[in-house]
Amino acid sequence: MRTTLTLDDDVARQLRRRARGEHGGFKRVVNETLRRGLTAGDKPLAVPEPFVVRATSCGFLPGIDRLKLNQLLDDLEADDFVARHREGKTHP
Repeated sequence: MRTTLTLDDDVARQLRRRARGEHGGFKRVVNETLRRGLTAGDKPLAVPEPFVVRATSCGFLPGIDRLKLNQLLDDLEADDFVARHREGKTHP
């Protein structure tokens, strides 16, 4: 059936891009896209499984306070800075 259809600019661009990429022709791409869209409403959308986070042990050694890890990092960076300046290196 031959008919006239006015497409929004963004839709027409996407269809043309797809037609060039698939080397199939604009008419075929429009028909396939419409078929997919029309049949998608026939089936209920699949409900994805809920995402569950499973907690695991971090394996910190006794004596390491997890709440002070930023302080530990600062101490290590300071030690590294002092060591580099003693060796005469100013860049990491």
